[in-house]
Amino acid sequence: MSPRDLWYDLMQFYIREAWLLDDRKFRDWLDLFTDDAFYFMPRRRNVQRKDLARELSEVGDLAIFEDDKTYLKMRVDRLDTGMAWAEDPPSRTRHLVGNLVVDPLPCGEVKAKTAFILYRSHHETDENIFAGSREDTLRQVDGQWKIAQRVIVLDANVILAKNLSVFF
Repeated sequence: MSPRDLWYDLMQFYIREAWLLDDRKFRDWLDLFTDDAFYFMPRRRNVQRKDLARELSEVGDLAIFEDDKTYLKMRVDRLDTGMAWAEDPPSRTRHLVGNLVVDPLPCGEVKAKTAFILYRSHHETDENIFAGSREDTLRQVDGQWKIAQRVIVLDANVILAKNLSVFF
């Protein structure tokens, strides 16, 4: 596949993913992940320029999300229990994804980086805007792209939302 065709294929993948999330088709969204998937959102710290290597928390350190596919499935399942009060009524979201950069790896996987803005409206007056980037490792499973690893980095280091019950 040419680099241009690969970029187009993955951009379509990310657009489809955004619509699945915005249409609350979370089980279909889960199917976009490999069985061994890792979903990670580190904490961001304000550090001096000389300490930028410490800006993001490491895996195993205190993170916002450090989930495998089983835990992602538990989060999705919880939405249907009636016990996820923070999401009843459910949030209305809009995921905007762009600035895709694709880097094919020799093993057949692909590193893909995207920028995102996630708008969330909840109840009558709650609104949140999250901006950041995502670095994914993608692999083909049965001819379909799947997310094997996702690292989400928010631009903000302080999250002002009342909860983080949305998916990035």
